[in-house]
Amino acid sequence: MSDLQTTHQVLIVDDEPHIRELLALTLSRMQLQCKEAETVHEAFALLASQHFDLCLTDMRLPDGSGMDLIRHIQLNHPQLPVAMISAHGNMQSAIEALKAGAFDFLNKPVELQTLRELVASALRLGETAAETDSLGAEGSQPLLGDSPAMTHVRQMIGKLARSQAPIYISGESGTGKELVARLIHAQGPRADKPFVAVNCGAIPADLMESELFGHKKGSFTGAYSDKEGLFQAADGGTLFLDEVADLPLEMQVKLLRAIQEKAVRPVGAQHEQHVNVRILSATHKDLGARVDSGEFREDLFYRINVIQLHLPNLRERTEDVPVLVDYFLRQLAEEMGIAVPRLSAEAEQALLAHPFPGNVRELENILERAMTLCEGATIQLQDLQLHGHPRALSARTTSPAQQWADEASQVAELGLETYLENIERRLLLDALQHTQNNKTAAAKRLGISFRALRYRLKKLGLE
Repeated sequence: MSDLQTTHQVLIVDDEPHIRELLALTLSRMQLQCKEAETVHEAFALLASQHFDLCLTDMRLPDGSGMDLIRHIQLNHPQLPVAMISAHGNMQSAIEALKAGAFDFLNKPVELQTLRELVASALRLGETAAETDSLGAEGSQPLLGDSPAMTHVRQMIGKLARSQAPIYISGESGTGKELVARLIHAQGPRADKPFVAVNCGAIPADLMESELFGHKKGSFTGAYSDKEGLFQAADGGTLFLDEVADLPLEMQVKLLRAIQEKAVRPVGAQHEQHVNVRILSATHKDLGARVDSGEFREDLFYRINVIQLHLPNLRERTEDVPVLVDYFLRQLAEEMGIAVPRLSAEAEQALLAHPFPGNVRELENILERAMTLCEGATIQLQDLQLHGHPRALSARTTSPAQQWADEASQVAELGLETYLENIERRLLLDALQHTQNNKTAAAKRLGISFRALRYRLKKLGLE
């Protein structure tokens, strides 16, 4: 590989001479220098006296375990990526190594293509670490907030980006799980490769296998040509499985095999295809409870949940609300071509007290709606429409606790975005009906500009 320099040095730790010879020969052809050790203590001595860019270690060694070496490296050489070589099929050892801080693992017998890919990824770590901003990935919303909870999340993203371990991102709807997945990808050695996101709950069950693994022409009715699956599209990069809890049980079996074997078989194909992807997954549902109820396979759960990153909800970090409000108001004002509005004191206090069942996504939608409804340069309390849905408007005598329960029930039933869009759609259609479709009069009735009305109608497909 032309991009790897001869200054890169790899430590190979294995008590079998033929394994060390095979690894050293393969790496030398990649223009890498190798040092070899037969025991844990020999490896310790070499690590103390020389600099290495990667360590490959067997699981079982004469005077200890590869786990001992991984823990030593994590403690004394935390910037050094280390990969575990384990017996084929011994996934428990591989998972333990990843949890202990291993960069990745290799199965015996070692496949040379997999070895080359692992080495190339590990050696790119140093390059991407210096180039990536921890606050955001190019083209994405930054991960905002200075609360202790968000500071911890950013620190974890930096650590997890240095590994190839599968990550399970948990958290309520709207907390930014896909954003965090993109940041982990952007700060890791796969940053220049594809990031492919798929919502497992949005794919019909009968098309799931074809979407994930691809299909061959004529393999089923409607398969008029070969199709690449999402695993193949993400080859070399990251596959983000959002709402992974919604995978049918039959697909869970096939997904587990694809992850363990690093290969997929397109529908109608005779042979498997090698794929090199990092798996990140997420869901707002309780995956552990689904395992207990038999709806999610336990073996797949432990395979994708090697390391868990939990995202805090907005109620747990209200000190971040002003920062998020400022960001969204500036972003929305730029999109709408207007001056950045400010919040009245009452509106700001209401947002700080709001429970935000939809978290950051809900806050963004509230502000977008408020900018449409507000007059002048100040967003007032009534513009936020925090209790503006039909059920709340028709039930003023209902207790606040019951109103909140009703809102949460509807959000859970419809999804936050659909729920809020329904409110806006009803308000806009009501104004147009009362003005006989006179948009100028409708805008005046809603207390917004004609331009803002056109923007909302176009967004909701009502123009």
